[in-house]
Amino acid sequence: MGSKFKSFSLISLGMVAGIAASVQFSALAQKTSGAPLPVEELRQLADVFGLIKSDYVEPVEDNKLLTEAISGMVASLDPHSAYLDKKSFKELREGTQGKFVGLGIEVGMEDGYVKIISPIEDSPAYRAGLKPGDLITRLDSVPIKGLSLDEAVKRMRGEPNTKITLTIARKNEDKPIVVTIVREMIKQQSVKAKMIEPGYAWLRISQFQEPTVDDMAKKIQLLYAQDPAIKGLVLDLRNDPGGVLPGAIGVSAAFLPKDVAVVSTNGQLPDSKATFYAKREFYATRAIGDPLAKLPEAIKNVPMVVLINTGSASASEIVAGALQDYKRATVIGTQSFGKGSVQTIKQISADTAVKLTTARYYTPNGRSIQAKGIVPDLNVEETADGDGFNGLRTREADLQKHLSNDKEAENAKVKVDELEEEQRLIALAKKSKPLEYGSKDDFQLAQALNHLKGLPVKVSKPEAQKDAAKDENKDAPHESGNKTDNKKK
Repeated sequence: MGSKFKSFSLISLGMVAGIAASVQFSALAQKTSGAPLPVEELRQLADVFGLIKSDYVEPVEDNKLLTEAISGMVASLDPHSAYLDKKSFKELREGTQGKFVGLGIEVGMEDGYVKIISPIEDSPAYRAGLKPGDLITRLDSVPIKGLSLDEAVKRMRGEPNTKITLTIARKNEDKPIVVTIVREMIKQQSVKAKMIEPGYAWLRISQFQEPTVDDMAKKIQLLYAQDPAIKGLVLDLRNDPGGVLPGAIGVSAAFLPKDVAVVSTNGQLPDSKATFYAKREFYATRAIGDPLAKLPEAIKNVPMVVLINTGSASASEIVAGALQDYKRATVIGTQSFGKGSVQTIKQISADTAVKLTTARYYTPNGRSIQAKGIVPDLNVEETADGDGFNGLRTREADLQKHLSNDKEAENAKVKVDELEEEQRLIALAKKSKPLEYGSKDDFQLAQALNHLKGLPVKVSKPEAQKDAAKDENKDAPHESGNKTDNKKK
């Protein structure tokens, strides 16, 4: 392959059914390692190829064998590296514009099945009642077991208004759940904003797309037009799976001092060792103008809370980590996903590409987020009674072949042997409806507002305290005396 590959930088949670990962269309030069090719192993590959062609029970096309060989080779590296065929590459590029056809679920792989990390707000999957932690075992009666994540995602893709039937295994359910969903053209609004109450604003980013920085700037201006004396701002990054790197830099730059470092990356290639700053050239995707230039000066100093949870990944972790390192905002919620690696799209033909992990990224203080995530300053669960969904979600460290954290040893996984506690969480998740962020029932948002007002915040108890409290109260009459009185009006 004498020609240079075309490359695009990418940060995202991973495979998404119905939502293509977003890319940053900036070049990374293709480098050759200079190492000699493993001739003997390549000869074995050629021998196996010839053996299949001559001896297999029925003819197999050359293109299928070679494509599957490439796909398997790349997929064996880590959960986020993948071969992108013509259809997948097209969908990925379209995803940067915030529109796509699909179901609207963020997915990963667990024990050979597709695991739902989170349904996208207002998507067909969300409306069908799919929940974080659900395992998809069949697609139109075809078993998932044995398929790669990429193959499963391809089957979930399709044309608008076409149907697909999913068989779901849900913890604590005796029988499989069968759901038929109609694929839609989903136009995701990545930025939402409103005044929660006089003086307090809510700004939600559900995914980092190419228009995100421009859209955020417009929303902030509208907020200040409604209330020029905003006393507190909640930046909501819960269930935000990531997206384009310029979006993360621009959102951070809106609230940080001018020109400070936002994030750095490090990998094998010299070009992957870089630092990105709160400067226009690092976040403005258009050649003309600075989308942040007309923001009110007060936005740099308004008291802030950043909300995160296990579904917050990649670009959203960059923002939360930067604002936390500079002590610009208090991070509230639960520990984030821990997807701290950069993928680069290497275009290998006009219609195909390879998505390859090329670097880890680091917060301004040098913290590696990979396989750890952002630990909130105040740990607040999703509901007043406990974390119905978050405790059932998969994190980066749960994924097979995940990239390790190079800054510190990963904590050994703690096996939860308290079956009663797990069943309690599952039961709570079953009876809970999908939470509408920004609503009057949003417990974490209520605690964020309490913090901004200087009122008590109901933080989560450590597990040891929970167990002690459970033992102490198991024979006592049920009462809500251990709950705060910070009820929403």
